[in-house]
Order: sequence, then structure tokens, then C-alpha cells
Amino acid sequence: MSVVANPNAAPYDFPMKDVRENFPAPLLYIGWEDHLLFCAPVCLPLPPDMPFGAVGAAVLPGVYGYHPDFAKIDWATVEWTKSGQPWQPDPAKSLAENGLTHKDVIRFRTPGLHGLNGSCN
Repeated sequence: MSVVANPNAAPYDFPMKDVRENFPAPLLYIGWEDHLLFCAPVCLPLPPDMPFGAVGAAVLPGVYGYHPDFAKIDWATVEWTKSGQPWQPDPAKSLAENGLTHKDVIRFRTPGLHGLNGSCN
């Protein structure tokens, strides 16, 4: 079905509800590639001053830790993307210093780990 915009309609003008100020911390979407147990990235409010290294060490175990592959992750080989583009975060720098802002999307791929029993090979 096609959509037709009516140039004579009233402007679509309203206050946005998902602005940064409406959340306890900036929202960060994080997805784990090739692991279909998780159908979409998770959305987490994370403080901008949190070191990026804490995401894998302290945050993601509570989100993805029950997956059998999670304990096998070699974080030194993880491949990151930000908004679909290859990206290399610095684990010692904060989320903000790594350029992450409200509602950014990052994804990580874990070489050698391809879902339950290799289901995504």
C-alpha cells in the first residue's frame, strides 16, 4: 500500500517523548549478531561516563549471560559496528568519549560463535 502525504494537512508538530531528558540516562541499543535467541538489540539506559569496557564486563552478562556462548566470548576479538558501520571502541574511555549518544545502536559479532550449536553458520 502506498502512502500519500497531504500538503494541505495540518503540520505534524508535537513534543517528542523520547528525548534524552525523559530518561534516567542516555539509551543505548546493543545487539549480538548471529545469536537469534535475541531477536533485536536490547535498549539500556547507561550513564555517559561509564567506561566502555564495563559494558562487556558488567552490563552484558546480565543481559546475555544465560546464553551458552556468552561465557566463550573472547572480548579481544569482538567486532563492533555503530549504526551499521565498522567501529573500534576504546574500552578505557567512557561511552561519551567513544562518541555514543542517546539512542545510538551498536552491535557486536563474536568470531567463532554462531548461535546455539552453530545455528547461524
